[in-house]
Amino acid sequence: MVNTNNRRTILYMVLGILATCIMMFPVYWMFITSIKPLNEIFSSPPIFFPNDPTFKPYIEIFQGEKSMLLYMKNSFIIGSGSMLLTLLLSAPAAYALARKKITGLVIIVGVLITSQMFPTIIMATPLYIIYQKIGLTDTFLGLIIANTTVLLPFAIILLRPFFLRLPKGLEEAALIDGCNKFTTFFKVILPLTRTGLITVGTFTFLMAWNELLFALTLSNDNSMRPVTVGIFNYMGEYQSVWNNLMAASFVSSLPIVIAFIFLQKYIVDGLTTGATKG
Repeated sequence: MVNTNNRRTILYMVLGILATCIMMFPVYWMFITSIKPLNEIFSSPPIFFPNDPTFKPYIEIFQGEKSMLLYMKNSFIIGSGSMLLTLLLSAPAAYALARKKITGLVIIVGVLITSQMFPTIIMATPLYIIYQKIGLTDTFLGLIIANTTVLLPFAIILLRPFFLRLPKGLEEAALIDGCNKFTTFFKVILPLTRTGLITVGTFTFLMAWNELLFALTLSNDNSMRPVTVGIFNYMGEYQSVWNNLMAASFVSSLPIVIAFIFLQKYIVDGLTTGATKG
C-alpha cells in the first residue's frame, strides 16, 4: 500500500514537472529570442541556447520617444483606473442582484453573460464617434471608460456569488445597531467580500493591461498609449524587429506575473467561490 502511494506521488510529481515545463517553454523561448543576435533567430535547426547572447534589445526598448517605460506607466494608469471604476460600479450592482428580489433577474444575468460573447470591435466605432463629439479621444479617462464598459459585466458576474454566500442576518444586525443601508454596505458587507474584490480587481487590471483595440482606436497620441501599443510598434508591415519585440513582451509581462505570485491565494479562493455559489 505504501509503495503504491509512493509511486502515485512520484507519478504526480513527474506529470506536474512535465506540465510546468510545457507551459513555461514559450516564456523561455521568448526570453532567449530576445537575447539572440538577428542571425541566430531564424537559424535552422533552431538554437535553444544562444551562442552570442546580447542584452542590447533590453537597452534599446527603454530609449527614445517610444520607451517601454512610458508605455508601462500609461498601462499602469489605465489599468488602475479601469480596475477602480469597475469595482466602484460592479460591487453595488452585484450586491443588488444578489440581495434584491428583482423581476426578470434570470434575464438580467443572462444578458450580462451574453454580452461577454460580443467582440470588442463592435463597440470601438460607436465609442470613437461619441468620444470625438465630447472630446475624450487621446485621454486616459476615455480609455478607462472604454475598458470599464467591457469589464463591467464580467465583474458583476464574478462578484455576485460572494454576496450570495453572506447571511442576511449580518445586514439585519447592522440595521438594528443603527447603520443605514449605505453604511452597512461599505462598512459591513464589502470588508467581508475582500477576497472577491481582490480577485475581480486582479482580473480587471490584467484585462485592461492587455487591451489593444481601444488603445489603437481611441488614442493617436503616443504619450497616452499603453504597453500593448508599444509592443505593436515593433511589428512592421514588411519586417519585424523580433529580438526587440520579444524583449518588450517579456518586460511587459513581468508586472502581471509578480501580481499573480503575490495574489494567487485570493484568486484561487475567488474562482472556487464563483464556481460553487450562484
